Parts: sequence; C-alpha cells; structure tokens
Amino acid sequence: MAGPRVEVDGGIMEGGGQILRVSTALSCLLGLPLRVQKIRAGRSTPGLRPQHLSGLEMIRDLCDGQLEGAEIGSTEITFTPEKIKGGVHTADTKTAGSVCLLMQVSMPCVLFAACPSELRLKGGTNAEMAPQIDYTAMVFKPIVEKFGFTFNCDIKMRGYYPKGGGEVIVRMSPVKQLNPINLTDRGCVTKIYGRAFVAGVLPFKVAKDMAAAAVRCIRKEIRDLYVNIQPVQEPKDQAFGNGNGIIIIAETSTGCLFAGSSLGKRGVNADKVGIEAAEMLLANLRHGGAVDEYLQDQLIIFMALASGISRIKTGPVTLHTQTAIHFAEQLAKAKFTVKKSEDEEDASKDTYIIECQGIGMTNPNL
Repeated sequence: MAGPRVEVDGGIMEGGGQILRVSTALSCLLGLPLRVQKIRAGRSTPGLRPQHLSGLEMIRDLCDGQLEGAEIGSTEITFTPEKIKGGVHTADTKTAGSVCLLMQVSMPCVLFAACPSELRLKGGTNAEMAPQIDYTAMVFKPIVEKFGFTFNCDIKMRGYYPKGGGEVIVRMSPVKQLNPINLTDRGCVTKIYGRAFVAGVLPFKVAKDMAAAAVRCIRKEIRDLYVNIQPVQEPKDQAFGNGNGIIIIAETSTGCLFAGSSLGKRGVNADKVGIEAAEMLLANLRHGGAVDEYLQDQLIIFMALASGISRIKTGPVTLHTQTAIHFAEQLAKAKFTVKKSEDEEDASKDTYIIECQGIGMTNPNL
C-alpha cells in the first residue's frame, strides 16, 4: 500500500518531539510512508532523545513497520508503516522521559488495531515538560473518552526526574470509528479538588505546605467554593526515587475539566510549588474556554480522525496546537478553522473556537 513518502520538516513551528509524535501516529494510521527531517533542529540537544526513540520504536512495533535513522542524536528518520495490530506492547524510555507522551503517540493508533491492546509504558510519570500522569488520568481521560472509546490506565509505579523508573499499563479496545465532540459550553465551576504528593525521602510536611499554599492562593480569587486538596505520601512500593508535586482540578456544571500543576525542584520551597499550580489553574479559568491549554493540542488528532464536525472552545491557541493542526491538515487532509469566539460573554476575553471537519477514519479490521 506504500505510496510516495510524505516529507515532514521537523524544525518548523513547535520544532520538537511533538511534530514527531503527531506525524508518526498519522503515518501509522493512514499507511503513509514518512520522512521527517531536521528533527528538533532548534533544540539545545538536537535530534532524537531516548524518549522520542522509544516512542518511534513503539509505533514501529505496533504496525510491524520499518524505521530507519532511529538512533540517539539522529535528525532524520524514515518510517514505512504496515497493518496496526493489537496485543501487548512495551515502551521503555530508560530515563525520566514521559510515559504520558508515549501514550499520546500510541493511543490513536491502537484505537484502529484489529484487537484489544495493552501498552506497558515505562519512564517518568510525573516529569517536567510533559503532562503528569495525574493529569492524564483525571482530565485527559474523561474528556477524550467523549470521542466514543474507553481506556483503563493503571499506575503501577510512579517515577520522577532524573531516574524515571515509573510504569503505567494502558488497556483499550479498538473502535469502528470516532464520534465528533462539541466542547463549547463551559458552564460554571462547581468544585475544585486535587492532590499534593511527596515520594521517597521528602517529608510529608512538604505535601501539606504545597496544599495549604495552593488553597490560600485560590481562595483569594474564588471565595465561595470548598477547595479540597489532599496531601499524599506515595507508598514506598509504588514510587521509585524522590519527588514532589501538585495537581489541582476545577470541574464545571457541564463536565468541563481544567487543571493547574507543578513539580518540586531542588531548592524551591513547597509554598512556591503550590502557588504555581494554583496560578496556572486560575489562568486557565480566566480565558473563558471549555478546555485548558494542555488539552487543546492533545485533542487535535482525535478531532482530525473523527466522523463529523468537532468544535472546542479554547483560550489563546498554543503553538503546540497550531503545530498539531498543521500536520493533521498536511497528513490526514482534515480541515480546521480557528476563529475568535463570537459569544457576548467572551467579547472581553481571548477565546477561540477550533472547528474540524474530521476525515471519518474507519477501522478496516472491524
């Protein structure tokens, strides 16, 4: 089924691992042979890093494809996909590379496999520069399931920077096709909750301090809601290494979910970590959108594959989202429009509607 290779410039727009994730997932789904050049060209360490390599190898294994140029530091790969198959697949970043990003690249593919899949993903579960696994489980999962599928996400072991060592098992069954979504009615915030965690040698007081500082910060702006942030000591047998962090979620009357999160770093006091997460959540609630800034780009590939017109209301459109749209249009030939929201309540805000005419991908195996 191989036609001419699709050429992707890995150095444009977001210019990082995301281009690789979106383009290889779409290549795998659509059976398009792919060449990606200038991979992470503008980064301080150009080319493939261990986490990108493990994602590529996983996609190759998911569809018995051929992958060339896939080694650490490489700035060009070619990929020739074959038929997507279900079953058990393992990806190990061998670093604190994010299991959530491995999930991002593999999930759209296994939805169109011939049989159910089990993805064993190893690396960092709560790592910088990537969604935390708690975000994936508490925000991404319930929203993405609106496309008409379900998945199970079992956190076996948490892993932190710099060692990683975490493991998450994702199980899902294939679908015939994806339903379009409409996330444009934000509703009003009905509850705010979260978890502040410490793992390893860090004292429990750090978790309590992060939670308390976050609650104080949110109270200044939202006075009439109870804010329930649980301090948690991760059990020794469920966390590898040392780490601390916090995730706070706001839920609305229409089922929209927004989050703010932050990770502790050496030398940063606990209050500061809690306040950073609270401020991120509050910023995500100010813009009037129905999804937060981290969900935007993760929904694009599903909107592109769905059967029908999807709409999401967002705050300012991120570079990651613009990049995902660019490659979904180039590779999948989906049609996107991004317009300023015309609702009167959004007039004073930076609010947009992203609309997509999906390609109606159907699973040839079902």
